[in-house]
Amino acid sequence: MQPIETERLILRNFRESDAEALYAYLRSPVSNCFLSLKLSDMDAALAEAGKRGQDNEQIAVCLKDTGTLIGDLFAHVEEDTVSVGWNFNPAFSGKGYATEAARALFAHVFDTVGARRVYAYVEDHNLPSQRLCERLGMRQEGVFVEYISFTNDPAGNPVYENTMQYALLRREWMIRSSH
Repeated sequence: MQPIETERLILRNFRESDAEALYAYLRSPVSNCFLSLKLSDMDAALAEAGKRGQDNEQIAVCLKDTGTLIGDLFAHVEEDTVSVGWNFNPAFSGKGYATEAARALFAHVFDTVGARRVYAYVEDHNLPSQRLCERLGMRQEGVFVEYISFTNDPAGNPVYENTMQYALLRREWMIRSSH
């Protein structure tokens, strides 16, 4: 993908040099939905960064002034609809970076890719991600009760989580971005 610049960030393809920063937040994922991406060591981080670098749907979010990877976005195109998501290093939370990056991604998928609709899945206990969806103008469309399991209880049984779906239409984005 062509890099996207915002006031403070650069969104670009991953590079192997991102491995250490990727490992910093994927060695112990904060959100259960990213547990399957957990990295065990730097070799795994190098392999993951290399793999992501070949995939235009996996987007590195870097600080413009230092080039430091602070998180990532994804945008999986499904015809005229795009599934989006984000995962940021908690060390960089509370500074508006996720909102800035996601807004730039939305502008790209609506204006350049021509998406009609974007949606995101968020677990019902992930309040920061829910608030991000709302700041982006997304609406909650529903809750999938006991939708998916990322972990097991001590007896080995799946622990199912409730998952919310948020979405935004292109026409809604255009109205919001014209103000």
